[in-house]
Amino acid sequence: MITAWILAGVIVLLVIVIIYMGIIVVPQSETKVVERLGRFHKVLPPGINFVIPFIDRPKDIYKRTMRVGLNGRPISSMATTNKIDLREQVYDFPSQQVITRDNVTTEINALLYFQVVDPKKAVYEIDNLPNAIEKLTQTSLRNVIGELELDETLTSRDTINSKLQVILDEATNKWGVKVNRVELQDITPPESVRVAMEKQMQAERNRRAEILNAEGEKQSLILRSEGEKASMINAAEATKKAEILRAEGAAQAIILNAQAEADAILKVAQAVANGKTDPAAYMLAMKYIDTLKEMTSGKDNKTVYIPYEASSVLSSLGSIQSLFEKKN
Repeated sequence: MITAWILAGVIVLLVIVIIYMGIIVVPQSETKVVERLGRFHKVLPPGINFVIPFIDRPKDIYKRTMRVGLNGRPISSMATTNKIDLREQVYDFPSQQVITRDNVTTEINALLYFQVVDPKKAVYEIDNLPNAIEKLTQTSLRNVIGELELDETLTSRDTINSKLQVILDEATNKWGVKVNRVELQDITPPESVRVAMEKQMQAERNRRAEILNAEGEKQSLILRSEGEKASMINAAEATKKAEILRAEGAAQAIILNAQAEADAILKVAQAVANGKTDPAAYMLAMKYIDTLKEMTSGKDNKTVYIPYEASSVLSSLGSIQSLFEKKN
């Protein structure tokens, strides 16, 4: 009787263990590939899944793990697991040396963002998916950098990232992997090249500064010459206007003097109209007297010689005197 109970208990326990082994719980964003008797059976979705124990088995795959080494750098290692992560994953590859088109050896560190979209292909189309992705990224990076010179490599990160993303996505499509993007972290040229580049950059900055100073001096000279030109033009315009005004004033003075003399002659002519004195002779005599006054003016004693022809002019003075006596 006791033996029967023990046997029944063992059978119940065995049934519980078998049922437990036939239940597989898959977390969200993960999956498992199940094989039945060594052949592909199905891909388990997230949640509770039932399989046949000892007949259905999850397929083991390689998984890439990272650890920090003694020098502080990350070191990758491989492990096996039967879980396939469907989320986007990041692979941080160690720095590798690549040669540019101008034969400069440079260290480059890259980041790869990818996602498993077809677990069946990721398990059966490639033996070691993480290792294959790493090697493919390294070789593709060498090919892309080898087509560029060092200056283009340092200034064309977006172009390099785009090229690598396209190449890796096409190559990993048959593995059921989608490469979303590739990012270059560090580009480290040799020390001698860095020193030469710093000198080149300093020389370029000095050249730009000298060009800016020269352009500033050029603009200053142009503005100064334009100011001097405008000043000379304004001075010439002022001189021109002053000369014109001076000439106009002189012309007006001559006209006014002529008009005054004409008025004087007219008045004298009217005054002596009833007399015997000639108005022209009168005016000539007055001019002659003014001239004699200027000739004899001064502090020094002077001897003045009057030409013989002047006696005819002076003879008119008597007639002028007699004219005024008659008027009085």
